[in-house]
Amino acid sequence: MNKVVLKAEDLDGYLTEADKNYLAKMDALYQEALGCFNILSRTSSVAERKQAEDTLIALYNDMGSIMQEICKGGEGIQVYSFLTPNESHAEASRLIAKLRDVRTENQEFVYYIQRAYEMLFKLAYGGKTGETKNHLIVKTPVTVPAQNYAVHKITNIDSRIENTVMCVMLRGALLPSMIMSKEIQEYSSHGYVTPFALFRIRRDDSKHENDMEYILDLDRSYFKLADLDGKDLVFADPMNATGGSLVTVVKYLLDQGIKPRSVHFLNAIAALKGALRVVRALDNCQVYTLWMDPVLNDAAYIMPGLGDAGDRINGKDMEEYPRNIIQLVADYGSNIAKLYRAQLREIEHTVLGTHK
Repeated sequence: MNKVVLKAEDLDGYLTEADKNYLAKMDALYQEALGCFNILSRTSSVAERKQAEDTLIALYNDMGSIMQEICKGGEGIQVYSFLTPNESHAEASRLIAKLRDVRTENQEFVYYIQRAYEMLFKLAYGGKTGETKNHLIVKTPVTVPAQNYAVHKITNIDSRIENTVMCVMLRGALLPSMIMSKEIQEYSSHGYVTPFALFRIRRDDSKHENDMEYILDLDRSYFKLADLDGKDLVFADPMNATGGSLVTVVKYLLDQGIKPRSVHFLNAIAALKGALRVVRALDNCQVYTLWMDPVLNDAAYIMPGLGDAGDRINGKDMEEYPRNIIQLVADYGSNIAKLYRAQLREIEHTVLGTHK
């Protein structure tokens, strides 16, 4: 089998002593929070619940302040609520709350993932006041008394988006990658549709966070190395827990002599440790996240997290019959297929080698 393996100890080697001290401080605060969780789970006493809730709010405020301090000093980590005006924070907070909520089922979860990546696109590529504009001339359905057209101005960000390749780390990242590609298409004055590179990577969940292994299966991946050289590689994964999958893929490309112009990693939620590992391990890499969570547990899951994003977007696979890329796309249904038809043509071209 043609596989590339990266180990957790390799990732931790990129962290600084200051990083490790911050992470230890966050772990200690989260252990206190776990005590509050236990009280909230087992007591019906109004007074006890109120005290636990007040303590929990204070702990989360402390953790938020520390994460903000770390990100200010760490180039490359862009957190939506740390960078946008206060009036925008409630929107992100409410959206993440809906994604976390155990009651949010598949279709609603997909809706909020779409909203999350629209916000992330704006964070990563949104134009600034005074930048040059592109003009879109749009034909409307109104034909009386004459065919009508409208003119709309959008910020000219063509140079930032028309060199991009969407890099998909299957399987939870497939739909977010299609959403990001669609956003790029809509903001391009030329209707640029990104190429796709599909990487089959998984982590060994029989292991723990401190000895985790990340396995890139090249035989079940679909990409051409030459098509990635000098490109702006965009990875849209809803969850960045450890950063291991991204670092494995990019380090493999670098080892093959591929030199991306940049790497952008866009997450709905990122764990602090995963974000730090990524920006420490990779040059010219930016992490954009809608929300940052404080810690990982021993199994390398984000805490408090939102569960398995891949399952919540795609539904669960049967263990003995995991779906391939074409089956996943088919299961999205006609509404998704129609909305992202240009992206699906590119994915089909990548997987099957067919012409558009």
